[in-house]
Amino acid sequence: MPTPMNTIHVASGDCAARSLTEALRLAERGDRVIALGDDLAVGPIRDIDESALTRAAFWRQVLNSATDFEDELEEQLEMLARLARSDAQIVVWRGQSAADQLTLRRVAYHLRNAPQRLNEAKLSHDDLTIATDDSNPERVGRADRATAVGMFSPKQLLAKLPNAAPISVLRISRLALEWQEAKYANAKTRRLRDNMLTAGTWLDVVDEALLDLAGPEWKSARQIAGAAMGQRFDFMLSDSVAFWRYRELVTAGRLKIRGTPSDIAQAELRR
Repeated sequence: MPTPMNTIHVASGDCAARSLTEALRLAERGDRVIALGDDLAVGPIRDIDESALTRAAFWRQVLNSATDFEDELEEQLEMLARLARSDAQIVVWRGQSAADQLTLRRVAYHLRNAPQRLNEAKLSHDDLTIATDDSNPERVGRADRATAVGMFSPKQLLAKLPNAAPISVLRISRLALEWQEAKYANAKTRRLRDNMLTAGTWLDVVDEALLDLAGPEWKSARQIAGAAMGQRFDFMLSDSVAFWRYRELVTAGRLKIRGTPSDIAQAELRR
């Protein structure tokens, strides 16, 4: 386990970072936590480590927003550069999901020249059953057993803190290579099955499943997006991406809408 006080913890997303920060507070540790919030399972990533422009354009389309995402994504690039330049031990927290696994591979790529500093803390579906007074006993996880760090309570993360361990140099090299391969493939989606990452499109599985969930009767877009988020796509579909795909299906004439695509969360949909 890395030495406290000169350790930086990395997690995917703000929710995960908040829970991890609280876990470290409970452990009376002053380690720093950083959040890498980009969902790497979706969208173009070929030039992600050189420029924020393509990713920013993708998220503007997904979120149907004119917001300038470049600054946020550039800050993540700078955070990765600072991790590589620092002398701290780095612990990447990851669940068994495509986005978390891709975050691990991206960090491994950036730290490939300092492999002795890279560690990981693994979280599995079974860890959701760790009983604590801040856990929800009714929340037993997803049917596909996918996990993300943000699904765990602070005390569940506290229980896993001693399990953070170094990653071998050989494995770091392999993780870095897999990140480069994922970038080169530049697929629409990246999926995790049997601990292997594979490329996918929106049309091959996702859009057809979304159409099936919509069905022939009018349904709330929120209702069917919620149902879609529980489906197995070998990556964890977010509500923002589900709403975006529904807007695209409406635009393509494959779905009918009562409401407006620009406010699809308040609309009703049917095939």
